[in-house]
Amino acid sequence: MRSKISVGWGIGLFRNFTWVILGYYFASVSLVLAALYFTLFTLKIDSVFLLLVIAGVPTVLMGMLMAALALEPLRSHFEQLERFTKETLHELNLPISTITANTSMLKKNTVDEKSLRRLERIEEATAMLRARHNELNYLIKKQMQVEQIELFALDTLLQTRVDFLSALYGRFEWSVAIEPTHIRADAMGLAKVIDNLIENAVKYSGASRRIEIVLQDAKLWITDFGVGMDEGVLLHIFDRYYQNDATMPGFGIGLHLVKRYCDRHRIGLHVKSIKEEGTTVVLNFKEVRV
Repeated sequence: MRSKISVGWGIGLFRNFTWVILGYYFASVSLVLAALYFTLFTLKIDSVFLLLVIAGVPTVLMGMLMAALALEPLRSHFEQLERFTKETLHELNLPISTITANTSMLKKNTVDEKSLRRLERIEEATAMLRARHNELNYLIKKQMQVEQIELFALDTLLQTRVDFLSALYGRFEWSVAIEPTHIRADAMGLAKVIDNLIENAVKYSGASRRIEIVLQDAKLWITDFGVGMDEGVLLHIFDRYYQNDATMPGFGIGLHLVKRYCDRHRIGLHVKSIKEEGTTVVLNFKEVRV
């Protein structure tokens, strides 16, 4: 209900300010025309320079005023949206931590296999919720400050993400080969890219439940052996909101964000896929390798 009220308030506010801006526009044009008429026909002044000053100064001042008026509701709306998002993220910390702690305590006192499996599914869902929470928090911070470019061990970062996700999807077969690699980039953003690509591999692995991850010669291969894609789908996978299978969870923005990150940080991105055989995503870090 709160979000609907906020959206409705924002739309109504912009609609009202449209009429205000329109009114100021006609008032400013009328003022400039009146000043020119008074100068030309009453004062009988025909100096081009003076006419330009009389017309130009009010035009610039009115333009600045209208720009300020136009941007004010937008700034106010985004401030309210940012404040609401931060408050929501902060409030989500407590229930996520509570679920995690209580699930862990219940597992210690549970011996029934069916109950343990249910608790493990709760843990998996909570871990996914925390990952989305962290991702949204990162995106908000990225809007507020410049990305932090730093030197770090890509192999360590990759191993950390693989350890986390392989524990989350324990029923999968993981083949991992990682060699030491150092790069200079935004580490937090790259962690989100890796998470997204591995989760996509898991999501589309089909019945194979096999994931292969290789980091060698500053190139990262993430491969699944599942449903794959045809050439028509491959043309659109980086489009915002595009989803090949509407039954899959998600909003179709993951690969779009991956593409934007790679383009911004000079990381090569290539996708190879064969229908019913699987998909390989290749990240080339050679331009940022140290």
